Order: sequence, then C-alpha cells, then structure tokens
Amino acid sequence: MLGAAAPAWSQDPAQAPQAAADEDQEIVVTARYREERLQDVPIAVTAFGEQQIRDARIDQVGDFIGLTPNVTIAQSESSGLSAISIRGITQVRNSEAPVAVVVDGVLQNNPRQFAQELFDVERIEVLRGPQGALYGRNATGGAIIVTTRQPTNAFEGHVRAAYGTGDEYLLEGSASGALVADRLLFRIGARYVDREGYFDNIFVGDEQDPYRDFSASALLRWLPTDTVTIDLRGSLSRTRGGALAFWYQPANLAADGVSLDPANPFDFTRGDADEVRRTFYSTNIGRDDREIEDLSLKVDWELGFATLTSISAYNRLEEFVAGDQVPYTASRNIFGLDGTQTQYIDIEAFSQELRLTSSAPGPLRWMVGAYYLDADRFISSTTGFDSGTGIARVERAPRPATADNPTLSFFGDDNRNRNYAVFGNLAYDILPQLEASLALRYDKEKRRQDVSPFNTGGTPGGVNRAEFDKWQPRASLSYRPTDDVNLYVTYGEGFRSGQFNQNGTAAAAAAVGIAGVSDLVPQENTRTWEVGTKLQFARRRVRIDAAAFDTEVTNQQYFVFIGAIGAQVLVPIDRVRLRGFEALATAEIAGGLSAYAGFGYTDSEIRRYRVTPADVGNRAPYVPETTINLGLQYRTQLTDGLGLFARADYRRLGRQFWDPENTTARSNVSLADFRLGLEDPDGRWTLTGSVENAFDEVYNSEYVLGGFAHAAPPRVWRIDLRYNF
Repeated sequence: MLGAAAPAWSQDPAQAPQAAADEDQEIVVTARYREERLQDVPIAVTAFGEQQIRDARIDQVGDFIGLTPNVTIAQSESSGLSAISIRGITQVRNSEAPVAVVVDGVLQNNPRQFAQELFDVERIEVLRGPQGALYGRNATGGAIIVTTRQPTNAFEGHVRAAYGTGDEYLLEGSASGALVADRLLFRIGARYVDREGYFDNIFVGDEQDPYRDFSASALLRWLPTDTVTIDLRGSLSRTRGGALAFWYQPANLAADGVSLDPANPFDFTRGDADEVRRTFYSTNIGRDDREIEDLSLKVDWELGFATLTSISAYNRLEEFVAGDQVPYTASRNIFGLDGTQTQYIDIEAFSQELRLTSSAPGPLRWMVGAYYLDADRFISSTTGFDSGTGIARVERAPRPATADNPTLSFFGDDNRNRNYAVFGNLAYDILPQLEASLALRYDKEKRRQDVSPFNTGGTPGGVNRAEFDKWQPRASLSYRPTDDVNLYVTYGEGFRSGQFNQNGTAAAAAAVGIAGVSDLVPQENTRTWEVGTKLQFARRRVRIDAAAFDTEVTNQQYFVFIGAIGAQVLVPIDRVRLRGFEALATAEIAGGLSAYAGFGYTDSEIRRYRVTPADVGNRAPYVPETTINLGLQYRTQLTDGLGLFARADYRRLGRQFWDPENTTARSNVSLADFRLGLEDPDGRWTLTGSVENAFDEVYNSEYVLGGFAHAAPPRVWRIDLRYNF
C-alpha cells in the first residue's frame, strides 16, 4: 500500500511492487521488540517498506515525517539542529528530542545525530504516543525505528546517481554478500551529496546555503552457531554546509540591500512569520562542520525459551557552527556594531543494553532488560567582533587576539551525563481476541556540569550537579473481534530529562530583560490517554488507522535566544494540554493504482506559565493545528521490458505559532510533490524525475521571536538513475 510498509520478508527489489498489491501479504513491524502484524499492535504506527521508501524518494528524515499525520519538522540553523513536533510534543534548540530513534536495534543517544542522510534502508516505523516504557527517557512523543538492509548470502548491491536544483550531485552505492557462506556476511554502503545552494548572497557573491555530505556504513554479521548472531556495525558522516541563514526583519534595508534606511534604520514592531526573504546580504556565509562516528556490537543468542540480546554502542559527534551575529541580513558595519557568533559541540557517549525476550509461542509474551549510558558533552557559545576577514574556529577556549573575529564573550561547560534504566513488559491474551499488556521502565539520570574557567559570565570553574528520574508505565487493552479489526485503549507516562543551560545565561537573560531563564532546566513529564482502531476490509486492500489522544505536559521545554551573548537557552512552560486525533487510510484501488489520505489535528493550550501568566490560554509554540497528507501512485507495465511509475503527494501544514505569546503565526502551507519515471519491471533499473514544492510555495521553515525568519527551500527538481545488481 502507498504510504504503508511492505512486508518484512519482501527482500527482493524485483518482487516489491507485486508484494505490495497482494492482499495475502501482511505488514510486519517491530515496535514492541518482536515481529508482529501491524494490525495487532496497539500503537499508532506509520510504516514505510523498502519499495515505498524508494517510491517517495525518502533520503532524509524530513521526507518521511512529511508523509506522517500529526508529525512535523523545522530544519533551519544547522545540520545538527532540528525541531520535530509529534502530537504537540516539540523539540527545540539544545533540547533532547521528544522521540527515541533506534537504528538496527541501537538507540541513538544524541539528538544531533537525528538529521542524517538515509540510504540503503529497508524499513522505517514511526510510532506516535509515549513510548518511554519501551524506549526510555525522551520518548515522550513516540519513537522512530529505522532498519537498514541486512547482509545477504548472495552477492548483490546497487548504484545510484542524481542531479538537481542548486547544482546538486548525488552518488550512492551498496554491496552485500558472503565472506563465508552462511557464516560470515557483510554489507557496505555510502552516499555523497554536493549542492551549491538555493539562495543567493548578493554581498558575498555566492550561495548562502551550500551543503556537502559524505556518509558511509558497514555491517559485518557472524553466525558462529545456529543460535548466535553477532552484528558489528559502523558508520560515519562528514557534513559541511551553510548555517544561520536567517533574515532579521526589524532591520530596514535600503534598496541596495547593503545599507539601512537612514530615516528609520530599525522598526522593532516588525515581526511576521509569513514574511519571507530568499536573498541575503550578510558579510559571512554561515558555516556548519559536523562529524559523526558510530560503532556498535549487537549479539543475539537464541536460548530456546527466549532470546538474549546485548547491544554495546559508541558514538562521537563534533560540530562547529558559525555566522553573523548582527544583523544576519546586511553587510558589515552598516549597524555601527557588527559581530560574529559561534557554537562548538563535542560529544562522546557509550551505552550498553541487555534484553531477554521470550520466544516460545503462547498467550504470554514478555521482555526484561537494563540500560546504561555514559555521555560527555562539551559546549561553548561565543560572540566576537567581525573584522571582515572571516570567522576563526573557537572551541574550548576564547580567542580574544585572533585577527578574524576576536572573542568578546565566551560561555563553555563540560557536561557528564550518566543514565541507568531497568525495564520490562508483559502481553497476555486474556481471550484469543483480547490482549492486555503492561510495560514499565525506571530511568535515573545523573548530570554534572563543569563550567569553563574561561567563562565571561556565570561562575567560571564552578561545578553543578542534578538528578532526574521517573517510573514510566504504559498499559493497553486491545480487542480483536476479527483478524481485520483492532480496538485499543492505552495509558502512558514519560519524561524528557532536565539539563543545564550554559552557566551564566540566566543572569545574562535578566540583564536584557528576559524573564524566566534558569541555569537549570527541569525535566518534562507527560501523561497520555489514547483510544484507537485499526481496520482492514475489501480483502485487505483498504486500511484505516485512527486514534484520539489526550496529553498533559508539565515543564514543556521552549527555546529563547539571547542575541547579546549568542546564547540559545531552554525555559519551561509549566503546563500544556494537548488533545487531538489522527487518521490514515491507504487503499489498493485497482490495476496498479493506490492512494493514501491522512489527517491530524492537535488542539494545544497553555494552562499555566509563571513567566508570562497572560499567555495562559494561548496555543503552544511549534505545534501546527492540522496536518493533511494525500497521495496517489500508479505503476504499470508498458512492454515486457519497460514499466511506468507516477506519484503525486500533497501535504498541508496548518496555522502555527512559534512562541507562547502567539505574537505571529505562519499561515497554512500547502506543498505538492510529483514523480514520474521509467523502470525495469524486474527491478533492475529505474530512471525518475521529481519535483518538490512544485508550485514554489514561499514560506518560512522556522521563525524565532524577535523577527528572525528562515526561508524554506524553493521549488526543487531532480533526476535519479538507479541500477540494482
């Protein structure tokens, strides 16, 4: 079905189009750490199989999020920062993500890993609703499970090349096979993307938003016995691109774009989330350098009555972001004071997970486990004077004497984070048609912040400590009167860990009149009720999933920007109520024609906000009221050796505010994507042309209070050629 996952056993690309149209095939997911029919799982899940991932050209996280009801993402500042919203639970700068992200069974521990290139992927599952009982802290809004293509005995692989708008080049390939038949298997893959950019910087004479990424992965599978499987997985990513491509709206630029209107240089009443500018005049093109390395060892041991799983994972991420501080929009010295800002992040983490999962058939299914995370994060934020010769890299110490951008302010700290968890779940068939399940997890997190002795504010050399913990229960009752009908109700709790803002930002915020900022951010807690149904009919060619939810959030994390010190800080909104529903229908209509339709609605309301009591009753920030997803796909065979593929996708993002004050809203945004291609009916090759944002909708991907607007990409076309061997 279009927009739903292909069956887990459909491994052969040549068979995928046929498998999707076979009503006897079942969609299989692993949302509860075991393979189950999607129809039987009492969780709202949107799943994408391998063929659907190719058909929709899902290359990045935002691509599948755009096809999922009640889930949105804003990507603006840099490759490592994104703002995902899932049923109104939002992610903002420097916060943990509100979803757990699991890649090949390994839980990502760093939200800056989230937005990476996706390639050689077999299945993606998007779980909506609190999943903390299964996936731990930060899974307050849901979970995203990514399964890459696994090693094979037979030698196979693919190559792919693409060209598109912005002088974009893409090269990709993978290979899989056996080093020792049935015992030692491998899979490797890589992707390279190079794009000059979409937006012009008139002052510099170059594009404002270049992007270049090289990503590679390797998986070695050893089967020493018939009951033991050992997977060694490694990946790396090297990203270089633009950053901080914001337009500062209060600056009244003259017609030349490089001088101010002398009669009225600033108009601080200006601030409109619908006002968009795609041309830039900044002195410096923003810079984003990100490096990621991941290594994991996963061992599965079949014990007969259960499977013992051990997952050891190591992650290293380093990112440096730099750009203009004042004013983003115009060239140097127009404002009398021009500056630079930088942020440096260095994260190293190790995690260990143990799980014992029942495997014997029967009415009782169970799983128990334990988890440990040890993460160290250094972060520094600086401002400097823009001398007009570029921006020097500032990491763990200020550089007041550098010729390029002598440091004016420096806030740095090292954060040690240790997390311990135990968890388990039970599912029991009270009757053949009635399942009760209970999951429970306890997370305890210890955080220590060592303040840099070079800090220009706060307490240089200070040490701060905090602990956060919570029991996270999840209970559900699922009634299946037939194999094609599932009615369920669930209750779940979760939490997003508290953390430290950079030491001294509270005082800096108070100095410029921003209230409510503390150096310690409290943990965010959620409680959710959900009722849902999953229906299949017309010989399982039509499927409807629907769910309604009611969530109460305490200390919802929100982001504010303190321009004077280039600081990005978190503040809590005391209590937020989120109520809504979503529905997704998919249908195999006839003769290769399929369709999907999704609708999501979230009513968000601020119930308590001590910082600004007048905001009570307003909508929560970063939460669109509605999302609409529609699509139509057609596949047919023209001749014995030639097939035709066509697809259209439409999505509508409802009206959305960006701050608790509801000062300005982005209006409804409507986007249309089209794809048309020729393909080998046996799955050997495809040649496809595509256009995203086909009608060139002009809108902002993000807006920050104060008038900082970030334009979304314009119309983008691409041509793809893929060959499977």
